[in-house]
Amino acid sequence: MRHHLIALASTAVLLGATAAPAEVTRHPIPGSDFPILQAVEVPADATLVYLSGTVPQVVDDTAEDGAPEKYGDTAAQTESTLASIEGKLAELDLTMGDVIKMQAYLVRPEGADAMDFGGFMEGYTQYFGTEEQPNLPTRSVFEVAGLANPAWLVEIEVVAVRP
Repeated sequence: MRHHLIALASTAVLLGATAAPAEVTRHPIPGSDFPILQAVEVPADATLVYLSGTVPQVVDDTAEDGAPEKYGDTAAQTESTLASIEGKLAELDLTMGDVIKMQAYLVRPEGADAMDFGGFMEGYTQYFGTEEQPNLPTRSVFEVAGLANPAWLVEIEVVAVRP
């Protein structure tokens, strides 16, 4: 009897080892077409990859150091930041479609009353919810007083999943 139990337990372990990995489950916001998820479920056997905060790249080499034009407006900064994130993910054999969580920090542009959420969305929607890349992350956007470089209006950090 004992040998049968050991054999049965060994078979169960072997079957479990060959089972397909569980899938990431993405839950859209009910009744909304806003391009973020309400929630995401990640299976226990998946690997989470946390990317440090990423900041804008220079878009105008001719602009003076410290000038806001050097990095562009919020839309340009969001786009260059997401392009940089896309490159970092590629180095890790991941894509923007693997991103499950995003936190974006936006600074109010000089002379504006608030952060430029519309400009952020202009850059964001080039990378998420597109025909080429339909996966959406959960996301939070925060207005902050400033970032490490006074010309930066955007910093983004993401979590990706390697199922």
